[in-house]
Amino acid sequence: MNKEDAKKRIAELVERLNYYNKRYYVDNVSEISDYEFDRLMDELRHLEEAFPDLVFPDSPTQRVGSDLTKEFPTVRHRYPMLSLDNTYSEGELREFEQRIRRFLGLAATEPIEYVCELKIDGVSISLIYDSKGYLQRGVTRGNGVEGEDVTPNIKTIASIPLRIESREPLPAYVEIRGEVVLTKAQFQKLNEQRAMDGEPLFANPRNTAAGTLKLQDPQEVARRRLSCYTYFLLTEPAIVKSHWEALEQLAIWQLPVSPHARLCRNIDEVLSYVQEWEHKRHELPFETDGIVVKVNRYDWQEQLGTTAKSPRWAIAYKYKPEEAITTLEDVVFQVGRTGAVTPVAVLKPVQLSGTTVQRASLHNEDYIKKLDLHYGDWVRVEKSGEIIPQITAVEKHRRPADARPVLFPTHCPECGSPLKREPQEAAYFCPNAWECPPQIKGRIEHFAYRRAMNIEGLGERIIALLYDRGLVRNIADLYDLKAEDILQLEGFKERSTQNLLSAIEKSKQVPYPRVLYALGIRHVGETVAKVLAKHFPSIDALRKASKEELMQVPEIGEVIADSIRAFFQDPANVALIERLRRVGLQLEMPQEQHIQKNVLNGAVFVVSGTFSRFSREEIKDFIEQHGGVVKSSVSSKTDFLVVGEAPGASKLEKAEKLGVKIITEKELVNMCRQ
Repeated sequence: MNKEDAKKRIAELVERLNYYNKRYYVDNVSEISDYEFDRLMDELRHLEEAFPDLVFPDSPTQRVGSDLTKEFPTVRHRYPMLSLDNTYSEGELREFEQRIRRFLGLAATEPIEYVCELKIDGVSISLIYDSKGYLQRGVTRGNGVEGEDVTPNIKTIASIPLRIESREPLPAYVEIRGEVVLTKAQFQKLNEQRAMDGEPLFANPRNTAAGTLKLQDPQEVARRRLSCYTYFLLTEPAIVKSHWEALEQLAIWQLPVSPHARLCRNIDEVLSYVQEWEHKRHELPFETDGIVVKVNRYDWQEQLGTTAKSPRWAIAYKYKPEEAITTLEDVVFQVGRTGAVTPVAVLKPVQLSGTTVQRASLHNEDYIKKLDLHYGDWVRVEKSGEIIPQITAVEKHRRPADARPVLFPTHCPECGSPLKREPQEAAYFCPNAWECPPQIKGRIEHFAYRRAMNIEGLGERIIALLYDRGLVRNIADLYDLKAEDILQLEGFKERSTQNLLSAIEKSKQVPYPRVLYALGIRHVGETVAKVLAKHFPSIDALRKASKEELMQVPEIGEVIADSIRAFFQDPANVALIERLRRVGLQLEMPQEQHIQKNVLNGAVFVVSGTFSRFSREEIKDFIEQHGGVVKSSVSSKTDFLVVGEAPGASKLEKAEKLGVKIITEKELVNMCRQ
């Protein structure tokens, strides 16, 4: 394909894929199968690799960068991002209208239009687009005057267009504000994953969204699948005269706008909207804690102006957190696969936010002490911003005279071993990893998990049966199972037995990074396992690494390094790995992928063109595996430009101008062999 044909096809693919993304992430309509979407995306990616100077800024391939962002620059907002005054009563909403009338000198009979919107509980963001419609910058609210530039992370949010499509010329300056959120369903998925990894659960969607936007790795941000709803438009020159027109314009530009906003003709319609959503809000896919009420007309907004902190033309009506009062019947202490002991309150069933609540989170011993919790207490249970209900207060004046305080156990409730607590951690844990039943079964469940060894058919019930029959006591025992062992289990026949044995055998082909994740080393989740595998290409290399060597790896801090060292210092773990080695698990990277850290010694590379031995992604991996660093553009810090067929002219020209050494694919391979 020549360059002109490639340019046309790339433009067509970008347009089609962005359309499908918008339909899926904004309109909730799937117009194309995942297979067909992936096929088109692969075609686009290969064309862009062949013609790197034809990559469009709004290409869907540009949503996830490959480099870690070491810091977020501070940016001053062109217009301050003010906070809103709050109210919790309908009477104060009417007083809000009276203040507006007095300020504007309006008669009692003159109507005031308002726009009501759901107050989405997320993270405020400012999106700046240029006059050609391209997204230039995404900035957090920060302190309202300055925020952090998190553009690489914002680009991972599929519902935010990288380019505004408009039939009319765009204004010279376009700023769009919105709320970045994590849906309830996605929040639940993340916590299920963290539970499988033995990591602490996230508290609520809002805090998780905020933390995600501050992550250093855009690829991890992309995996968490944030969403966004826009609600505000600023342009120079102005192109709309009211807030309602602004929302309509955002929808025309295909920005994600909440479909639940409403234009209200008077304060009575506002109050009706507030009452309507007090309970309906629990049916929404995202968390919301109130209603935002704004004067519709921009000329009136301008006359009303702002105070030092808040606009006078807007107010937030906050719903009181939904709570219920019930009695504490018991506290159970659950032991997870990492040995962490988690207290859970058992409550007399009570209705809360449309569901029956029987259990609530108690977090840890410090939380129990703070509440001064006793068995039989009347307690307040809340779901404000929480997926998991939690006890927020105790009605101490109703406490029974003979109530006993809730004390955290000193010994494991499952195996009786004395519990331990690290100085810097809130949780107690059971150190008896090799004999504590829930830890053993939890580790096997984690090992068999789809994202780890992917042993189909080996779920919680089957693992419990294998454990109870004494057939499995650790993950290596799975590979010693025979047909006659499984046939004795309830519900197993010849075919189901063979299926399970085949799945166990197939798991021997799972690559080393996933095996490392499957081992269940504390604090080593899926992403950390991949990072470790790149820097320590075998389990033996990782085992020999010192704490200092581990901490030199990106994303590996002191806590993770200590956890890894502790794992390999346990003789039982070393013996387990040797058993896994003997049965044939992949405990090292393939020979051609081994990292040779001292070969390229941190040299900075840029690649351009197409190659005979590698794809673009493969050559980047090859460089990184041999200790090099890959960047997307040539700069004065670039050491080598690796060129294949049809390299980008701009990269070649800049490399020559800066004196960057230009090498071929063959020369790169020879460098690594030396």
